[in-house]
Amino acid sequence: MLDKTFNPRDVEGRIYAQWLQSGAFRAGRRPGAEPFCIVIPPPNVTGRLHIGHALNNTLQDALARFERMRGKDVLWQPGMDHAGIATQLVVERQLAERQQSRVAMGREKFLEAVWKWKDESGGAIGEQLRRLGASADWSRERFTMDEGLSRAVLKVFVELYRQKFIYKDKRLVNWDPRLQTAVSDLEVENIEVKGHLWHIKYPLADDPGRFVTVATTRPETMLGDTAVAVHPDDERYKALVGKHVRLPLTGRLVPIIADEYSDPEKGTGAVKITPGHDFNDFEIGRRHKLPLINILNKDGTLLNGYPVPETYRGLDRFVARKAVVADLEAQELIDKIEPITHAVPHDEKTKTVVLEPYMTEQWYLDVRTLAERAIKAVEDGRTKFVPENWANVYFNWLRNIQPWCISRQLWWGHQIPVWYGPVIEGDTLNWGPPGKLFVQETEQKAVEEAVAFYSVPVRAFSNAREADKAHFDAWSKTRKRPDFIPIWRDQDVLDTWFSSALWPFSTLGWPDETNELKRYYPTNVLVTSFDIIFFWVARMMMMGLHFMDDVPFRTVFIHTRVLDEKGVKMSKTKGNVVDPLELIDAYGADALRFTLALAAGQGRDMRIGSSRVEVNRNFATKLWNAARFCEMNGCETRASFDPAKVSQTVNKWIVAETARAAADVTANLEALRFNDAAGAAYHFVWDVYCDWYLEFIKPLLNGTDEGAKAEARMTAAWVRDRILALLHPFMPYITEELWARTVEHGDPRASLLIEAEWPQLKALPKNAEACAEMEWVVDLVSGVRSIRSEMNVPPSAKIALVLKDANTVTRARLQRHHDVILTLARLSSANVTDAIPQGSAQFVVGEAVVALPLGDVIDFAKERARLEKELKKVHDEIARFDAKLANEQFVSRAPEDVLAEQREKRAEAVALAARLKEAMGRLSA
Repeated sequence: MLDKTFNPRDVEGRIYAQWLQSGAFRAGRRPGAEPFCIVIPPPNVTGRLHIGHALNNTLQDALARFERMRGKDVLWQPGMDHAGIATQLVVERQLAERQQSRVAMGREKFLEAVWKWKDESGGAIGEQLRRLGASADWSRERFTMDEGLSRAVLKVFVELYRQKFIYKDKRLVNWDPRLQTAVSDLEVENIEVKGHLWHIKYPLADDPGRFVTVATTRPETMLGDTAVAVHPDDERYKALVGKHVRLPLTGRLVPIIADEYSDPEKGTGAVKITPGHDFNDFEIGRRHKLPLINILNKDGTLLNGYPVPETYRGLDRFVARKAVVADLEAQELIDKIEPITHAVPHDEKTKTVVLEPYMTEQWYLDVRTLAERAIKAVEDGRTKFVPENWANVYFNWLRNIQPWCISRQLWWGHQIPVWYGPVIEGDTLNWGPPGKLFVQETEQKAVEEAVAFYSVPVRAFSNAREADKAHFDAWSKTRKRPDFIPIWRDQDVLDTWFSSALWPFSTLGWPDETNELKRYYPTNVLVTSFDIIFFWVARMMMMGLHFMDDVPFRTVFIHTRVLDEKGVKMSKTKGNVVDPLELIDAYGADALRFTLALAAGQGRDMRIGSSRVEVNRNFATKLWNAARFCEMNGCETRASFDPAKVSQTVNKWIVAETARAAADVTANLEALRFNDAAGAAYHFVWDVYCDWYLEFIKPLLNGTDEGAKAEARMTAAWVRDRILALLHPFMPYITEELWARTVEHGDPRASLLIEAEWPQLKALPKNAEACAEMEWVVDLVSGVRSIRSEMNVPPSAKIALVLKDANTVTRARLQRHHDVILTLARLSSANVTDAIPQGSAQFVVGEAVVALPLGDVIDFAKERARLEKELKKVHDEIARFDAKLANEQFVSRAPEDVLAEQREKRAEAVALAARLKEAMGRLSA
């Protein structure tokens, strides 16, 4: 016997354990079946389940369960990312709490501490995904730093280096002074902050009484200026081009140059040029062969020597900024100061203000050639984006791609497989850069290559300092050149996204030629967010095509943002962050999953909040109550039941409706229209099965016709079982529980629902006549209910109904369903008439006019006045929306989600106005 209510907490852990024990999640159990593979976007090992994870994994799980029930060999490949910067930050914070530091500990000990943290605390998100119901093949879980994936990463680096795609170069990079590492452009978050724009006067060298004024938000960088640029067509400065200004506070002379980068319409038209600390200035410097001057240390302090004046040496950049401004003001060289709000680049992980672009030597991957193949693969349709407009974002980035800085100055990550050795010049060893490079997958191979190169024994060291010390110690003992040559490893690690780019094939065993690689690559669908098209999708495409000679996935489904219930972006500062684990605790995983699926419309942001999840908890309750109704009325699953042979009109109708619902859910899941699939299931369960069919069959279940009663019972159970299957991809827990508990007196289930057959109902008869008849009953009862609601007819009042101009078919339908219509519409009578009584509300069903004499129930004049007043109020509201949306200033400044909300509310008001007009039209004279 089913409990009165469904309690997710009592069920979810038990059912998930059953799934695991059954092996249902495991791939490879159906060797003859068509394979279907999805790779999970690996969450950070430091991560906690947020609403974006919940959405992404709900959609992936829906596909995995859907295709598994369709008989495919499903591999949903799980795993986690080592998250270089984020993980190192977590462990460094813990060390700081114990008054320890990474540097004092040393690399080897620090990495031991990170691995220990990972084993003890990392990966909590994996357990949280299990709470969500994720049916991934956990037996195959991978980690980007595990042995197999690490081997793949090193092999890719070595091969790309040998193919001359990877090289070392000295360029400007975004620099995080806190972690002292390069940061990708894609990892820089521009945050709006309040600041100032300082207008500084640079005196002309040959006429100190005249000035060229420039503006900057970073006045300390003027210490590294090497030119002032003006537009070549700017008449104000033509006579000054080729002359010099004297750089304030330093006394250095810098030239005035002509360059089209300067905008005559912006500010004074003159621009300070600092090639060492600005990306645009760097390019200008290259064009004009300007010197590149660095004024900053890696920790964000100013250099302790030239070219920084002694006053500012060693100061933090922000302290130096204040000192520079104060000294310029003292010399009356500040023309004006403007308060402004501007975007300042921050490291998205540490939230540190990124150091002014900083010149360092880094490893780069030339991706232009790789990008060409990735572009062509999508152009040719080998991979398609859903929605397809996201392909334009993908194309735009790849067609404007820059060399990828793949090195990071961290300790946690895949250490770059490069060893350096000295250059032999006669009897001496030249230790200076660049030296001799040995690029190999392992230290042993690097030593072997070095031995072949030097023709003497070689010893490998972890860094240059250890190599130098060992060599010096050996020399100091004998005062002779040591009998070995030292080599030492590059200290940098690879960008985290480098290993992630290999995810679709490295997780399947590459570089080994595994059976999994042959069977599941290319994968079928990638489900991911729009914000990592650059970080991840494009890079996986490039790497997959280059190393596997095929695309990594056939379809890329891009979902958009999850907003709060009001359509506002979630943030901790706004206090509107939705915690999926709290929602699961309060309403159950099924309610959250179904809410996310319903919201996941293609190409639009979605709104989520507790009230929406509560609505779908109520939907789960509705499903549970329907199953209890079936149980209490003896509705049992029978293997002998044939839905094609039912005889009762109401049963023919529900069988056809079930087939239609199954076709809709299937087609929408195949097309990745998750919201439409969930919506079709919701509509069928709530609006068709629960609200109509179960009400329609109550007379049969309570009647004396045993044949009709038995058919209704078996049909209700058969439909219930199809419903459980259709809802299972979205609501796995409650459906699995009901599947197991609704056969107490019937035939036993052949399997768990997770492995049951997906409903294939196309061959069932359409039952057009039965559908037309039952839809007529639904339309008739719905029309009566609408009028009762719109005209405030008391719920307890039973009213009469008359049909005018009804043909013989309609008269027969009214007679057959007379008692059901009276009950569901709360009528005192339902008859056919030749004349409509005065004081009737009217509507049309088919060819007949339906009239409800309400003169004795409501005051028509008063009701019409109420409706007119309500309609005017709605029209006024529509006018306010129109005025706001026609205001160009409002439209230009309002965020897109606010505009969307305004348009949505206007549409709701227009629909309400239409309903009110319809209600007024139903009032007869």
